Amino acid sequence: MRKILVSACLCGRRCRYDGKSKPLEHPVFERWKEERRLVEICPEVAGGLPVPRTDAQRIGDRIMTRDGRDVTEEYRKGAEEALRLAYENRVALCLMKEKSPSCGTKVIYDGTFSGELTPGEGLTTESLRKAGYDVFGEDRMDEAVKLLEEVEEGRR
Repeated sequence: MRKILVSACLCGRRCRYDGKSKPLEHPVFERWKEERRLVEICPEVAGGLPVPRTDAQRIGDRIMTRDGRDVTEEYRKGAEEALRLAYENRVALCLMKEKSPSCGTKVIYDGTFSGELTPGEGLTTESLRKAGYDVFGEDRMDEAVKLLEEVEEGRR
């Protein structure tokens, strides 16, 4: 049985910048929880940031907080920890929180703190993909399920 690296907030952990979670409600995700397939990570917390914390957005290669503090190093440390966990647990895929400056897979906030989105990915997702991992946002559960089936059946 292969494991899945997952953003901890999708599992109901209150680790987001605002101290809240964004639990993913999907029957297969619930089954994965019961099967203990999920390897949870909050890259921001793993990188040393507190909960709650000032919100941050990706601006090019940097991660900046709303009040102008550069937290890129904390985000990089979190990405390194996510990579370590993915490798150590031989995960089949990663399921991350869309729009996050760490975990976004298709879109992230544009860096203006205006609520606008732009195509892009978070630092952790970027690191995982560079290392060869398939990374999906929570809105792509059906694709993640299909890939896991292919991996476990030896078709991939």
